[in-house]
Amino acid sequence: MKTLIADKYEAAGIQQLESLGCEITQDADLQDESLALALSSNGVELLIVRSTVVTGAMIEAASSLKLIIRAGSGYNNIDTETAKSRGVGVANCPGMNAIAVAELAMGLILALDRRIVDNVVDIRKGIWDKKKYSKARGLYGRTLGVVGLGKIGHLLAERAHAFGMNIVYSDVVANTKAETELGAKRIEFEEVLSQGDYVSLHVPLLEETRGMMNAARFKMMKPTAHLINCSRGEVVASEDLVAAIENGDIAGAGLDVYENEPGPSDKSFDDAAGQSPRVYGTHHIGASTDQAQQAVSEESARIVEMFKKTGEVLNCVNP
Repeated sequence: MKTLIADKYEAAGIQQLESLGCEITQDADLQDESLALALSSNGVELLIVRSTVVTGAMIEAASSLKLIIRAGSGYNNIDTETAKSRGVGVANCPGMNAIAVAELAMGLILALDRRIVDNVVDIRKGIWDKKKYSKARGLYGRTLGVVGLGKIGHLLAERAHAFGMNIVYSDVVANTKAETELGAKRIEFEEVLSQGDYVSLHVPLLEETRGMMNAARFKMMKPTAHLINCSRGEVVASEDLVAAIENGDIAGAGLDVYENEPGPSDKSFDDAAGQSPRVYGTHHIGASTDQAQQAVSEESARIVEMFKKTGEVLNCVNP
């Protein structure tokens, strides 16, 4: 099975795919025209990507393509409808990176409370200002509001609960396990915003979630609260977030994703939120742990094995 991996990928995962009979070409720099050319000219049957964008035009030009695997959970970088119309299955690897994302979200909460980044920057400059950094509020007894208590949200809630935080959440589906084991309380979205000392977003990018955190929503939050977003950048309006921080509507934010995010090969970053001194930002690395990438590569191999044996597309997102 001719396979193109148009992204970074675990070496062990490549070996797994080769053991299944995949003839692999890997090029993490392929995108836009170069990716379209590779798909149309090399008889590619299987395409594996992480963040690389796969457009409808690329899929239409790939006459041999049978299956696209998104080596991660989200799949908004792939034109699933065009793939469906061409009979190309699209699969993802849901939940494989959940622990890694929850760990990063918890790390951002801790870092914001103790201003760890600012501490380190001053220390490296040779500046000693113990008085300035001795004003943390502490997490014990504070409230974590989780918007979307799915797998990642639940894992974050477990970690926050271990720090003695109270958990409130909003979701279209009740999470009875979290309510029983963690004392989590399900309330309306607007109530989560008004009650949370930290509000963490764990929602997919849909029309109803795009820009859901805007100027009006920030005004519902506590002036001492922080927003955490490790889900999708487009659910937060960056300029509104910056304005909310500058106006004192909220205290700050911890972000791993951004409304205006650079492409795979870009080296510059100009999203408004990333420039705010009260935003702690990371480089969209939520899923980037060795453990998570190993789990994703194992799930990808499982998808390929089943597809080769039966033609069934596990975790199919465009049935």
